[in-house]
Formats: sequence, structure tokens, C-alpha cells
Amino acid sequence: MLKRMFVAADPGRLRLRSGVRAVLGIGLAVVVCGLAGHSLVGAITGGLAALLALFTVTDPTVRGQAVTTALLPAAGLPVLALAALLHDQPVARDVAFLAVMGAGVYARRWGPRGHALGVFAFMSFFVTQFLHTLPGQLPELYSAVGLSLLASSAVRFGFWCYERRLPAPPVLTPVAGRGLARATTRQAIQATAGGAFALLVGQLLSEQRWYWAVGATWWVFVNTASRGETLVRGFRRVLGTLIGIPVGLIVVVPLHGAAVPTAVVVAAGVFGIFYSAAVSYTWMMFSVTVMAGALYGALGVLDPSLLALRLVETGVGALGAMAAVLLLLPVTTHATTDAWIQRALRCVHACTAEAAARLAGSATADPAPRVAELEALLGRVRLSLGPLVHPLSPLRARKARAGQVLALLDVCAREVRGLASVAADPEASHDARLAAACWRVEASVEALTAPGRRHHETVSAAGVLPAAGVAEPALAHLHSLERALAELAAPLHSSPRAPLIGA
Repeated sequence: MLKRMFVAADPGRLRLRSGVRAVLGIGLAVVVCGLAGHSLVGAITGGLAALLALFTVTDPTVRGQAVTTALLPAAGLPVLALAALLHDQPVARDVAFLAVMGAGVYARRWGPRGHALGVFAFMSFFVTQFLHTLPGQLPELYSAVGLSLLASSAVRFGFWCYERRLPAPPVLTPVAGRGLARATTRQAIQATAGGAFALLVGQLLSEQRWYWAVGATWWVFVNTASRGETLVRGFRRVLGTLIGIPVGLIVVVPLHGAAVPTAVVVAAGVFGIFYSAAVSYTWMMFSVTVMAGALYGALGVLDPSLLALRLVETGVGALGAMAAVLLLLPVTTHATTDAWIQRALRCVHACTAEAAARLAGSATADPAPRVAELEALLGRVRLSLGPLVHPLSPLRARKARAGQVLALLDVCAREVRGLASVAADPEASHDARLAAACWRVEASVEALTAPGRRHHETVSAAGVLPAAGVAEPALAHLHSLERALAELAAPLHSSPRAPLIGA
């Protein structure tokens, strides 16, 4: 975990820039709320709104991000009012909370914008429970949310919009489906059921802090697409909370709620959330736990028993999520992995075809966008295979094969990048052997992805490799690509006892 957090590569220092910008944006939002005369409750609400806007809005273009940010109040403010109005009506409040939870997960079918609006709506309900918001406080909280979104947007889209200089990342649409065949529909049902369990058990544990359990269930479901991903995420959430609680006690309790050092701890927590989110969910949850402890210290309610209760409630929430994905309309790791590997292999096919056309003299062919798409798809493959390659996975055979698949797909990506680089050279050879090698690569991909094909067919399709010309760069990349595709046949078309795809 330490390696993933502190040694993981940070190309372009994007994680570092994101973390620093988040501290600046959220800090400015809180300062603006203070200058406007808002109370501590208002400042916390505004800071959370700014954090969510910076963290959850991930549209591929800056324009799309600005539009989604502008839409956040439309999703959050009505929910904020609903939660405040139902504060003294527990049954209606609980039903509304679960409805917002299910709708928030369901909204993911509309891509990054639906995801961001769903998260903002859920957290608007959550924060009213955290702060015990009453209807009379709504005008102040509305003002705090509006000012904070303006302040954080000024930092994100004005002062430091580094995304304008970056190419737009490819958008990976989830595998389509209808009704219960759609993953977002199943997850919405699972999240609502898991949330109901967490709510009931959480209230038995504490009538005041029960919402922690529901929040844990919600966040376990965020950015997961299968049973295995959800189970691993639940484990990591509990682990991060467990590590963060003693650190929070050691760091926060001696501060006695003092404003300046508490603000420093909160800022460190914010930076940790943004810096670690892409590489380690455990360390992200550690940062969240320390930040939450500092906020409770500022509110004057922090003590060891409160943090212990938070750990228990987090465990209940994670348990609710895990039970839901195991028992109710499960989306298997195998099915999710199958879909993403198939798409990655087809993208290899498309990259090769574009590179071949470019090498053949086409002025319009460009493999670069396909290479970027392949990188994004491989990231999704790694996420879906995460449960199988997890250190605690008991399925050793599947773990070994999953590791082999990841290694070979990385080889494919490396060779495709090299091929695209060669194709971009205007003086690259237009050797006729390139077309033949590309055809063999395409045949290998088709053999790997076509239903009912077995590994010996793939090997035969990729077995005729260029003999004398592999020293030439393009042919050398194609040679290695063919070899990797041939080797992929064995782990992908494995026995039913340890399936990845094609079994």
C-alpha cells in the first residue's frame, strides 16, 4: 500500500496538481463563506460542496466539466431541503434517503455527468444528517453551497485550469443492456437493499450517527462494476478507516478544536484524498477518516468512543454492500472482465489497422486516438481484474492467469504504442510485409474474441511471423504483438474452473 501511495507514477504530476488545486479551491470556498458571515456549519457545508465539485466532476472536456458543475445545485439543493424538512419524521426520512441512494446509483447510466449529479444529491442528504440541519438553516446553507461552487470553479476553470493543455481523455461507455441486464440497474437495486440493511443496523447501534453506515454502503458502490470489485472496495474502506482512527486521535485530540491547526489537518486530508484516490482507495479512506476527525474536533464532539463507533458503522455499511452484491442480482467479476478484455482486444485490432493504413500512405489514418483509448481500456481491465490479483485472493489459479493476462495485455499496449510511433514517422517504410503482418494480428484478435474459437486456432493464425524483416521497427513491433496475442490464447481460453473469458 505504501508503494502504491508514495511511489506510484504520476505522469505530468496530475495527481499532485489535482491535490494542490483542491486545497486551494476548497480553502477559498471556506474563506468566502467566512467572509459572508456564515457559521461553522455553513462553512463545512460549503467546503463539502466544493470538495464534491472538484472530486466527482470528471467530464472529458473542460466545457463539459463546467456544465456539470453548474448543474450540481439543481441536483443537491432540492435534496438538501427535503432532508431538512424530514428531519423530525424518521420513517419518511429513511425512505427518502434510500430513494435518493438508489436514484444516485441509477444515474450512472448517463456517464460522468450522471455519476457526479448522483453523488452530489446523495451527499446533500448525508450532510444534513451529519450537521443535523433544520429548515431554518436552509437559506444559509443554500448561500454557502452557491458561494463555494463559485469559488472552487474560479480556481478550477480560471486560476488553474491545467486540463486545457491536455488532450481530452477517451470516454469509455459501459456495456449496454436493458432492464436487469444493465449493470447500473442491478447496482441501484443492490445499493438500495444494502443501504436499507445498513440503515436498520446502524440505527440499532446509534440513533445519532446511523448515517455513517449508509454512507459507507454508498461509497463502496462508487466506481465499481462487479461483485468482486465491490467486495475488495468494502475491505479497503474498512482497512483505511481502521488505520485512520488512531492517527486521527493522535493528531486531532491534542488540538482541542483550535482553528488554525485544525484547518491545516483538514487541508492535509483534502490533499491526501485527491492525491491517493487514483492509486489507493485504502489511503484515500485514511485521509477521509483523519479529515472527518478534524471536523468533529472543530465541532467540539470528538472523542475516542465516537471514532470507534464510526469504525463499527463503517463495517456495517461495508457488510451491507457485500451482502447485497453476493445475494441480490450479482454482477460477476467474470462477466465484467470478459466485456472489458474483449473491448481491449478489439481496440488492439483497430490500432493496428490505423497504423497499417498510415504506413501504407493514408493521410487521414491516425492511430493516436486509438492508442489513448487502449490505455483507458487497460486501466478498466486492471480494475475489473483487481479482485483476482488481490494479495488476499484465495483463488491461486485464477490469480496466476489474471496476472498473465495483464502482463500480456501490457505487452500488446507497449507494441501498439511503438507501432504508432513508427507510423507517425513520415519516412517510415511502406514495406508490403507490413500489411501481411497486420492482417495476421487482426486474425489473431478475431480468433481470441470470436465465440466458440479455441486457442489452437489463435496460434495458427499468429504463427506465420516475418522472418527476415523483424529488424525493421514496424515489423519488430508487429512480431512482438503477434507473439503476445498468441500467448494470450492459453489464459483466456482456460478451463471452466478458472475462467477469464472464452471458457
